[in-house]
Amino acid sequence: MTTQMIVLNGGSSAGKSTIVRHLQAVLPQPWLAFGVDSLIEAMPRSMQGSDAGVEFAPDGGVTVGPEFDALQAAWMQGIAAMARAGAGVIVDDVFLGGSASQQRWQRFLGGVNVLWVGVRCDGAIAAERERARGDRTPGMAVTQAKVVHEGVIYDLEVDTTRTESLACAQIIARHVRQPGERSPH
Repeated sequence: MTTQMIVLNGGSSAGKSTIVRHLQAVLPQPWLAFGVDSLIEAMPRSMQGSDAGVEFAPDGGVTVGPEFDALQAAWMQGIAAMARAGAGVIVDDVFLGGSASQQRWQRFLGGVNVLWVGVRCDGAIAAERERARGDRTPGMAVTQAKVVHEGVIYDLEVDTTRTESLACAQIIARHVRQPGERSPH
C-alpha cells in the first residue's frame, strides 16, 4: 500500500523541520509539509499566552487549552483530507501527550496509510541547538526530548544526535512505499 502521509514526532530542536526539507528533496514525488509551529503561527496572537490557547512556561513547558485543541482538531482533519485526496503529506509534530497525541491523530487518519517516524535527539544536544536558534524558550528541548515519545508506536526511528538530517531523511525515504510498489511480503 502506498504511503500517503509521514508523521515525524520529536521534541523541540530535534531536527524534524530540517529532515522534512530534505525529505521533500529526496522523495521522487512532490510532498506537502505541515508543522505544528506553522499551526501555532496561524492562530490569533490572543491565543498565545492564554489558558484557552497555548502557553509557553519560562521553564520550557507547554500547555494547551480547549480553543487550541479545537483548532488543532480542524487542522488535523484538513491534513488527513489532503492525504485522502491524493497529496503526499509530511507532518512535523511534537506529541506533548505522548501516545495520547498519536491516538488523536489516528482518530482523523482512518483509511490513510501513515509512516510513523520518531525523531530522537539527546536532550543536551537539542538544548545546544535550542540556544543557537534563539527562537525557543530555554528548557523546551530538554523537557520534550523524552516525554514526546512515551508510549508512541513507530514504524521507524531516527536519531539526530550523531546522524545528519540528510542521512535521516534518506533512511526515512527508503521506508516510503511509492505508487505501484509491491510489498516485500
